[in-house]
Formats: sequence, C-alpha cells, structure tokens
Amino acid sequence: MSLEDLRETANKVVGTRQTTKAVQQGKAKKVFIAEDAEDRITVPLMELCNEKGIEIVKVKTMKELGSACGIDVGAASAALIEP
Repeated sequence: MSLEDLRETANKVVGTRQTTKAVQQGKAKKVFIAEDAEDRITVPLMELCNEKGIEIVKVKTMKELGSACGIDVGAASAALIEP
C-alpha cells in the first residue's frame, strides 16, 4: 500500500489526534507521517506505532500528505484503518 492507496480509500483517518486514537484502538493498518512535521507531534506517534507493530510510511511533506488525503491543508499524519 502506498500514498496512492491512501488517496483512493475511504477507510482512513487524518490528523495526529485521530491517527493516534486509531493506533491505540488497534484499527490502524498503516500510518503515514510527514517528514516536515514537528517532532513533538510525530515522535510520540512513531513510538506508539513501533510498540504496536504498525508499519510507518514517511511522506516528504505535510502538503503532499494532506493532498493525498483529499484535504486542502497539510497533514502531519494519517492512517489506513480497518473498514
């Protein structure tokens, strides 16, 4: 699964708060994190993903990730979730 999969699916959450919640609840299958997002936002999420064994995909920019999610603003993170 790639950024294109994220673009085409309705089974996703966008934003660090929603992504973190999906990981904690065991619903996230894969997490996308923007490389240019602030570490204070992304590091705790990456640590949580590592604990839970969830694959992390790095995306160059928040703008690129937001665009792939179908929103007009940048996104620090997003996740593909179980339907």
